[in-house]
Amino acid sequence: MRLVHLDLKGAAPRVSYLEQVFPILSQLGANGILIEYEDMFPFKGELEILKSPYAYSEEDIERIQQLAELHKLEVVPLVQTFGHVEFILKHEKYQHLREVERFPNSFNPHVPDTLALLKSILSQVIEKHRRSTWIHIGADEVFHLGEGMDSKNWMSRNKGDTGTMYLKHIKEVLGFITTQYLGLRALMWDDMLRKISVGALRVPLAARACPAAGPFLAKYAESGFEAVWFASAFKGTTGPVQTWPPLSYHLKNHLSWLKVIQELPQLAPLRFQGIVLTGWQRYDHYSVLCELLPVSIPSLAICLQTLVNGGFTEETKWKVLDVLGFQSMQLEQSTCEGRGTFPGAEIYHMVEQVNGHLKESILKALEEESAIKGWFSPYHRKHQFGNPRNMESFGSKVLKLHEEWESFIRELRAHLERVYFPDTVEEWMEENVNPYLDQLRDLVRDYQ
Repeated sequence: MRLVHLDLKGAAPRVSYLEQVFPILSQLGANGILIEYEDMFPFKGELEILKSPYAYSEEDIERIQQLAELHKLEVVPLVQTFGHVEFILKHEKYQHLREVERFPNSFNPHVPDTLALLKSILSQVIEKHRRSTWIHIGADEVFHLGEGMDSKNWMSRNKGDTGTMYLKHIKEVLGFITTQYLGLRALMWDDMLRKISVGALRVPLAARACPAAGPFLAKYAESGFEAVWFASAFKGTTGPVQTWPPLSYHLKNHLSWLKVIQELPQLAPLRFQGIVLTGWQRYDHYSVLCELLPVSIPSLAICLQTLVNGGFTEETKWKVLDVLGFQSMQLEQSTCEGRGTFPGAEIYHMVEQVNGHLKESILKALEEESAIKGWFSPYHRKHQFGNPRNMESFGSKVLKLHEEWESFIRELRAHLERVYFPDTVEEWMEENVNPYLDQLRDLVRDYQ
């Protein structure tokens, strides 16, 4: 299986955009999508507090699955069940379930309410995904586990460590899934398992979950796991404020995974079940947005086709260019040339302009213009005085630059609004446009 990860904890696309993207994913070789809903799921009843104001409706969730089915993409929902639960634990209502009171990252596994809450979250998500044969329970990066008083007491009473405590909680979660939903298989990230001994892993997990694994395959084979998944990335791993995916970096990541996949038969009976191409949209619930999906589709296309063809061949390259409607690509420069016919191509080109020119052109105008520095300093602006003769020497140039960027940004905003909800558009503008454009806007206002 080749699953494309849709991380909805930031910049969740409108369903109308997914409608355009799913056919392309299928064309490029994906056969499933891993959907990390977080606060975009239409939680009901007691859980309604977890919903974002822009959460998908129940009809949206149904529509996403119909679209996926139409394009032969299996849907795997992802529900975080231990760490990365800021979207739950930030609410006062659930604050008592934190492992460490000050931090909203991880659940306290010793409070009975934790499992009760997880059961109701899992039930609501699974009920709305009855066609799915897999569920992903997250379970990565359980920061501060073992630091809470309840955990310290548990470890001293049971002569245990954080590993046994981690497994105990995961076993309870998996136990609930396997008894309530027969035949539903579970996936989890493996970073927490890496620190746990073979003996500890052997009994509880092997029959119930598949790890999405890294370089710990021999250990998992020895622990009795039957199948293993891998997790690569097409965006969202090279920095929390990255706005443009480095193509050759992500390509190399996939070429490395292909080598691992080829060596796997030596570890029989461990089977290779699938790979998740992760596309993180934020590092966690509180961090800023990283690369937007439309900007990352070329990276995703290269990565998917590399997996399908077992390498990055000429054929791989031409197929990518053909599907995306580009003329050529420069991997080292991370650019693709040509108009592009894929959904969101306008956003791709416009973000490239913002990245390449916005900051530079504004700073150049403000920093290098000696008339601004000499006759229109912050002091002149504060006290509103200046010589019109000197001001007119830079005025028309600055006004023109300002008008050009404002009209460009209006158009970019219109394109973003077709793909994203208002909160995403505002956040992206605040992070990537306003820090520079606002300086120019202020100058123009003072000049006028």
